Amino acid sequence: MPEEGVSKFDLVFTATPPGVLQARLRELNAWRNILWQLGLIGQDPHRYGGYGFGNVSQRIAPDGAPAQQRVFVISGSQTGILAILDATHYATVREYAVAANRIMADGPIRPSSESLTHGMIYDLNDRIRTILHVHSPAIWEHAVRLGIPETDRKVPYGTPEMAQETGRLFAESGMRQKGIFSMGGHEDGIISFGTSVREAGCILLETLATSYTLVA
Repeated sequence: MPEEGVSKFDLVFTATPPGVLQARLRELNAWRNILWQLGLIGQDPHRYGGYGFGNVSQRIAPDGAPAQQRVFVISGSQTGILAILDATHYATVREYAVAANRIMADGPIRPSSESLTHGMIYDLNDRIRTILHVHSPAIWEHAVRLGIPETDRKVPYGTPEMAQETGRLFAESGMRQKGIFSMGGHEDGIISFGTSVREAGCILLETLATSYTLVA
């Protein structure tokens, strides 16, 4: 059973008012609501020990900014149960260090347990602006048939090793072009990413539709 919702990094967190305006979250929240309605984000007492699952993030620093300036907002820990989020449900990650297993964040809520992996993905390419982490048995169980890159199943989620494994996939597989990968060691975990919320969302939903043809 995965330790869903458990942060495994060193978190330096400062409680503050929302760090991003609600208007800037409108599109991200719209897509997150779709994913929630599809059961790709949520909370179910019969799944993953009853913990909430899934999270979304968006870079708010300029393109081309150095790593230390790659600020992003991410949905807060254990917000999966909520159908609709607002600015009070997002944390702002100001700094992250994969090697040191450390996150520095602020906001009205603590950041998702997958924040370190999100940071690693943003570091892979300056054009990546949005990351969607969902749980989809249909995609996860058919990742090989779908041609989706998959992280090593021995690597647990939310760790520097997972972040490093993500970097390996980006360099050695078709992950860069596909914009999606499966978290082999994280039950049902799927991540899509793109230059916009719409791109990441469309990649995910198109893959989901294809996966349904394999289980029908």
